[in-house]
Amino acid sequence: MKFDTPAGANPIDKMTVIGRPTDRIDGPAKVTGTAPYAYERHDVAPNQAYGFVVGAGVARGTIRSIDLADAEAAPGVIAIVTAENAGRLGKGRMNTAKLIAGPDVQHYHQAVALVVAETFEQARAAANLVRVDYQRVPGRFDLDAELERAPLVGGDSNEGSAAPPVDEVGDFEGAFAAADVTLDERYTTPDQSHAMMEPHASIAAWDGDQLTLWTSNQMINWGVGDVARTLQIPKDKVRLISPFIGGGFGGKLFVRADAVLAALGAKAAGRPVKVALTRPMMANNTTHRPATVQRIRLGAGRDGRLTAIGHESGSGDLEGGQPETAVAQTKLLYAGANRLTSMRLAVLDLPEGNAMRAPGEAPGLMALEMAMDEMAERLEMDPVEFRVINDTQVDPEKPERPFSQRNLIGCLRTGAERFGWDRRNAKPAQVRDGDWLVGMGVASAFRNNMTMTSGARVTLEPGGRVIVETDMTDIGTGSYTIIGQTAAEMMGVPLEQVEVRLGDSSFPVSAGSGGQWGANSSTAGVYAACVKLREAVAQRLGFNSTDDLDFTGGQVSAGGRSGQLTDAARDGAITVEDKIEFGDLGEKAQQSTFGAHFVEAAVHRMTGEIRIRRMLAVCAAGRILNPKSARSQVIGAMTMGAGAALMEELAVDKRFGFFVNHDLATYEVPVHADIPHQEVIFLDEADPQSSPMKAKGVGELGICGIGAAVANAVYNATGTRVRDYPVTLDKYLERLPAVA
Repeated sequence: MKFDTPAGANPIDKMTVIGRPTDRIDGPAKVTGTAPYAYERHDVAPNQAYGFVVGAGVARGTIRSIDLADAEAAPGVIAIVTAENAGRLGKGRMNTAKLIAGPDVQHYHQAVALVVAETFEQARAAANLVRVDYQRVPGRFDLDAELERAPLVGGDSNEGSAAPPVDEVGDFEGAFAAADVTLDERYTTPDQSHAMMEPHASIAAWDGDQLTLWTSNQMINWGVGDVARTLQIPKDKVRLISPFIGGGFGGKLFVRADAVLAALGAKAAGRPVKVALTRPMMANNTTHRPATVQRIRLGAGRDGRLTAIGHESGSGDLEGGQPETAVAQTKLLYAGANRLTSMRLAVLDLPEGNAMRAPGEAPGLMALEMAMDEMAERLEMDPVEFRVINDTQVDPEKPERPFSQRNLIGCLRTGAERFGWDRRNAKPAQVRDGDWLVGMGVASAFRNNMTMTSGARVTLEPGGRVIVETDMTDIGTGSYTIIGQTAAEMMGVPLEQVEVRLGDSSFPVSAGSGGQWGANSSTAGVYAACVKLREAVAQRLGFNSTDDLDFTGGQVSAGGRSGQLTDAARDGAITVEDKIEFGDLGEKAQQSTFGAHFVEAAVHRMTGEIRIRRMLAVCAAGRILNPKSARSQVIGAMTMGAGAALMEELAVDKRFGFFVNHDLATYEVPVHADIPHQEVIFLDEADPQSSPMKAKGVGELGICGIGAAVANAVYNATGTRVRDYPVTLDKYLERLPAVA
């Protein structure tokens, strides 16, 4: 099905199943421990051995030799894989560094070897006996130092966040110089780590030249391609199975060392092998969100209208990598005739930087939305009103191109009213509750809407059961449920009558989970397949036209006659397959999602401890397919954003080039005690230009802007501005108001 004209009325609009707050159909499996995660698939292949990864002990250099004698002689050892005996390997299209080092080492903890043994403990013990002789060479580990000579580089997160090296509209420098009120400040965000509950893990088994991987991966089709490319085997010889994923957040978009080494280990051992990465490996071997250094310049008239908007960002990555596209949202969020964005990319010899929930916008809005608050204060304007008067209904750089829908003002106004924004004291450090200084903060939220070709196979079985198969994944987001809801709505059956099968490369290729595109695209693919199934059912039941068919309560009716859905499959199951292909509607009109975050924070006047008291997100993100799971997505994102604002930071050892705090004992993330009541409001919206579902995405919108809202609330409470995230005690304690 080609989607190249705006959606008209369709069966989804009935919203008898879609749009309802529905419990996740995979919930019982999760809470009973029967949901099969990758490392736990003891049932899929007999006689599994265990692999343990040896990571590089230097950040940059060459492997001169590897002594395996002691490791090979250790109890239980079956095989040891290194680059020397692994055979000819390639590099995945989505990987910046090779997944196994040799002879060159590109970053600390790059995989050097895999030890395979009968038990996990034997593999781990033998891995400690592998002796590697390195020739260490000087590395580049200091972002500030490397940015001094870093070139301008454009980039694309492949998730809707993209910008050229330099983009200027109008005369930014002239307008900035002439502005009545200006702001010119530097903001920084640190390297941040994925901390998903389930580590990267895989089980590999060979059947002749056919490889099957049970793995934890967000994008099945991408994964199949990169495994085949890395192992230098045909793509049709690789099968990935990933029905349940214990968190991804972008860290499992791409194939990592666990999958490739499990495959190589299984080949060497002649039996299935399972591999899980340790927490330190997750920080230093996989991917992370790169640090940024951002300069924001704003110029405005006395009326508060922006006349100049400048956003320059610098970040680092391994050679061949991409910049963190932190300026992308600034190209679209606010009006202003004169604009400048630019990005610089420093080559660093740190582990690979790549997608982490809302790449680009998440760190970019941490800076931009703090700057907007600072500018509002200089203008003596309310921060909400300042944002409202700088709203735009068209692409600021291409005024002839409107937004398909844009209700940022509705988000800000609704949030301000619900949160009690009128009670905020505009003068910082004025509100006290006992020993606590209390403040409120606001920030806009923005995330582009992307769509991706997505397919599904749908079967109507005798008896009326509907089975949906697609390689879409569920990373804890509720994909099973919204896909089931879509099929139930389209076929007019209860949700309990739909079986959803996900995460297998033998199923039709879908969008996969990432970039906030998964829900809308994958359900649109199911919609397309169900349209074809409805046509097949109508033909079996003898209806002449499918235009006015109604599928309700297990009945099919049109033109004054009706038939039972089960009758269509009485003589055998009906199976159809189709995919949704998106045309150029996203080019004709800018498709984006919007929101507003409100935060109340308290800071202890003597100790400086920060406590978040209240959080509110208001979202305008198209039709919400399942408000219950969507709310969970948003509050989870808000929690991640609170962590980014107040505690999350990978500490870089600039001597040896690795992240020091590479486990959950030292890399702090929010816990339940850190997060208070969270409220989420979805504005009533349906975007016919986005898809037949009229939905967009919302999962990443929740992290966009929330960090700045927290920081702005802390400033309002204390009068102390911290522009270097995270906002930690050492950066403001001495500047707190004097204790009377």
